[in-house]
Amino acid sequence: MKEIKAFIHRNRVADVVHALEAARLCGEQCNLSVVDVRGTLSALDNRERDYSLELGGKVITEVKLELVLPDDVVDQAVTIIRDQARTGQPRAGWIFVNDIGDAIPIE
Repeated sequence: MKEIKAFIHRNRVADVVHALEAARLCGEQCNLSVVDVRGTLSALDNRERDYSLELGGKVITEVKLELVLPDDVVDQAVTIIRDQARTGQPRAGWIFVNDIGDAIPIE
């Protein structure tokens, strides 16, 4: 099992989630979380930009997607996220892939 964390622009999240669902990567075996986070991706426009007193700099509200998937579909999921999260900027986000030691359901 692998955990994928992707930090992307808010306006791309729906396309990413729909593409993962269309590829049947998010069903019984996919644990998907979508969380708004404050980050330092380059803003697409001035409406997206904000200033954080805590960080002392410019930030935007971006989205963190977290997925846990079987190893054999991780490359496909990463490709879908990369394709669907593009904004035309040189750096439109980040994708991290980590090993999962155990996955224990709560019943």
